[in-house]
Amino acid sequence: MGIVKISEDMHEHLRVASNALSRSINAQAEHWMRIGMLAELHPNLDHSDICRMLVRAELEGGLDLEKLCALADSSPSPQLHVAGGAKQ
Repeated sequence: MGIVKISEDMHEHLRVASNALSRSINAQAEHWMRIGMLAELHPNLDHSDICRMLVRAELEGGLDLEKLCALADSSPSPQLHVAGGAKQ
């Protein structure tokens, strides 16, 4: 586990969002980072596609970052990959 320094403004945004969505501040920050990472790896996917990817990944044991990165590097239009090799 590491420490990430963020601005006071971002911390306040996290606090508000975490309260609204019944998450801890850390869980909200991790959620936003996960969404951002997947959006950068798969710019052709919209938010609902990314959310479906996260749900499938959770059902299959979690995101496999190595597979996601390899897929993003090797394909002009990546499909959704999660741990266990599932595809959409």
